[in-house]
Amino acid sequence: MRLRRRDFLATSALVLSGYSIARATTITGSLPWKPDAGAPPSQVIPGSWFYFTNAEAKAVEALADRIIPPDPVTPGGKDAGCAVYLDRQLAGPYGRQDGLYVQPPFLKGIKQQGPQSEDGPAGVYRKSLAALDRYCREGQDKKLFSELSTGRQDEILKALEDGSLHLPGADGQAFFEMLLKDIQQGFFADPIYGGNRDMVAWRMIGFPGARYDYRDWVGRHNERYPLPPVSITGRPEWTPKRG
Repeated sequence: MRLRRRDFLATSALVLSGYSIARATTITGSLPWKPDAGAPPSQVIPGSWFYFTNAEAKAVEALADRIIPPDPVTPGGKDAGCAVYLDRQLAGPYGRQDGLYVQPPFLKGIKQQGPQSEDGPAGVYRKSLAALDRYCREGQDKKLFSELSTGRQDEILKALEDGSLHLPGADGQAFFEMLLKDIQQGFFADPIYGGNRDMVAWRMIGFPGARYDYRDWVGRHNERYPLPPVSITGRPEWTPKRG
């Protein structure tokens, strides 16, 4: 008799867990699954800032809205929750560089070696945001970055990107590269992490999210997926209203 792959995997799992192969034929009961049974990450609840000061948060929200500007259909980076996502990330393992080697000496390496800094993401953001506001306040603008016109904000971001603007006490170009990556992640990540609020980014690109089964659509190219996306925690209408 030909052993199917599914039967082999199920039998192997039972053997490894100490059960006999004979008991593999006595599986009964309903499917071992129910909503939220997988112990997903704790859901980010918008509220007070965990890492950013109020001034830093305003700057990051303004930066997020220039990197991902709003349009008539989709909210920009601010309203999509990108600053909330980044705030929680910097207050957690990402900001602390958990799991990475963080002992000196710190020498500037090539780009392929990744960041070589004792500050870590949290320290880079704190120094760079302060330097950005200091540059805007003490330079020609005499205002904080968040108070500038969108056109002027775009000029500053372009100068940071090409390296022509040097922030006092910070690497402006490296900061821009980190910011761009982090804001993009916040916009497209699962909403459980605080960004992509109401799955706006997934709706925009037609991504199904964590839907249980969409095999019927895998081979159907250039067709818009008709069903709403699903987060790790489900869809908003599935969540009971809090009293």
